[in-house]
Amino acid sequence: MVDAAMMAQMAGREGFIAALDQSGGSTPGALRNYGIADTDYSGEEAMFRLMHEMRVRIMTAPAFSGDKVIGAILFEKTMDGEAGGKPVPAFLWEDRGVVPFLKVDKGLAGEENGVQLLKPMPELDGLLARAVKKGIFGTKMRSVIGHADRAGIAAVVKQQFEIGRRILAQGLVPIIEPEVSIKSPTKAQAETILLEAILQELDALPAGERVMLKLTLPTVADLYEPLVAHAAVVRVVALSGGYSRAEACEKLSRNHGMIASFSRALTEDLKATMSKAAFDASLAGTIDEIYRASVVKA
Repeated sequence: MVDAAMMAQMAGREGFIAALDQSGGSTPGALRNYGIADTDYSGEEAMFRLMHEMRVRIMTAPAFSGDKVIGAILFEKTMDGEAGGKPVPAFLWEDRGVVPFLKVDKGLAGEENGVQLLKPMPELDGLLARAVKKGIFGTKMRSVIGHADRAGIAAVVKQQFEIGRRILAQGLVPIIEPEVSIKSPTKAQAETILLEAILQELDALPAGERVMLKLTLPTVADLYEPLVAHAAVVRVVALSGGYSRAEACEKLSRNHGMIASFSRALTEDLKATMSKAAFDASLAGTIDEIYRASVVKA
């Protein structure tokens, strides 16, 4: 059963979603950006410990609250960790008013037909059951589209929604994330094909079932307005996709109804060596900037 208070916040409250879900492959780069070199730790356990400490520092900062950050996407190890003396999902919702989501995918398969599908997720049902027990509201899973290939895009969207229906059956709200690479030479064309494919899947959902969508900021502003308005969509959120925060926020401000779900753009100014005061002030400024782009449109 979907939590009604969390659903109301995700469907109607102004703000944005923080993506704190870097996994094994992206964690070293995230730590380097934070000022922790590869030589500063040894082994995966130490790497994830440092990443968790960074995330806790973000989540416990005064500005990280439901006033502007309405949701947060977590890596599995973060969901299983603690913040403020509580399990992370409970801390986020009970202490900060932030709705917790969980990244459930296991990475990307090799490119075929211009896209990368999700790798198999044989342990998905067990992970979803644990997520429900921990108070998680929804999930997210990321595929990548590199070219405007109709067959490839159709395969991505079909797989996303097939898994999404399994997630809905567990009482969770899936974030469908078919990312179009910002480096794609056919980005605009791919986005038009993607829009058509998503609309077909949304129209096929049973009445009352609702999903979220996480999409690359489109080349054509407001391309995704039909998705924002669709009855089966809780919210359409934008990934930063490699854009700088300034560029991502500028593009977001031209897309009505979309809110941010940024990762690198959220943390790009944060450094491990910062004092608490400097860290908190920097994060507060970033949160304000992303919030404005999410709610004030050109």
